Amino acid sequence: MVNPPLPILSLRRVGKSFKDGQVRALDDISFDVQPGEFVSLVGPSGCGKTTLLRIINGLTPADEGEIVVLGTAPVPGPDLAMVFQSARLLPWLTVAANVEFVLQIKGLSRGDRASRARALLGAVGLRDFAEAFPHELSGGMQQRVGLARALAVEPKVLLMDEPFAALDAMTREVLRKELLQLWSRRGMAVVFVTHDIDEAVLLSQRIMLLRPRPGRIDEIVDVAFPEPRWQNDPRTLPAFTAMREHLWSRIHDMVREGAELEEFAGAFGAAETVSAEVR
Repeated sequence: MVNPPLPILSLRRVGKSFKDGQVRALDDISFDVQPGEFVSLVGPSGCGKTTLLRIINGLTPADEGEIVVLGTAPVPGPDLAMVFQSARLLPWLTVAANVEFVLQIKGLSRGDRASRARALLGAVGLRDFAEAFPHELSGGMQQRVGLARALAVEPKVLLMDEPFAALDAMTREVLRKELLQLWSRRGMAVVFVTHDIDEAVLLSQRIMLLRPRPGRIDEIVDVAFPEPRWQNDPRTLPAFTAMREHLWSRIHDMVREGAELEEFAGAFGAAETVSAEVR
């Protein structure tokens, strides 16, 4: 009997609070990510998706629980790359130099850094813009540079925090397909934060649906569509529609419950104020 592979990322009962414990952001988060798996985190605003991603990356410490990435506690570095909502490029460096910059930690020669940067820029469709500066690029092109920079260090885990949220629909569509191709070829695990339910279902192998206040895992949804998805678009399948509608329904219920709780709390607070005045 063959033992299943060890997870590349494992979280056990992770919790996080802010403002000296007054604001509970995450509570009892537990899940694994296997090598080469594509996992998305979705949920209403305020459910702690970005906080969870930063905890996985080692940028924000957890208050409770255990996080193990590649067999050890998470530390930002070449094995654990992150792509943010904005590209965060260095404006005084060219596109190629922005990608080469992160390769210095790998100890590569100048020639090897330049060669790898050019190859990656070609992979994201920017070979002809290697000598351009960030301000000369569109937002979508800047995000491509950010993706190339993250892939340059050959990470085993790629973390992405709503990387396509600010882009127009056509650019998002192109970058999603490019991401699927790069993920398939390179075999890294991906943890992807998004508010776009269609995007999560299109890209993911599993979806972690989080509840808000504090963030908890409400449901883990397995996504099984024919691969490769950039050639076999699943959006015409009834299963895609059913999964999207299920997730939307769950999130709608969460938002409604949250609004009702806020309304009740407001009414309760007002009643308490009136009662105090009467007394």
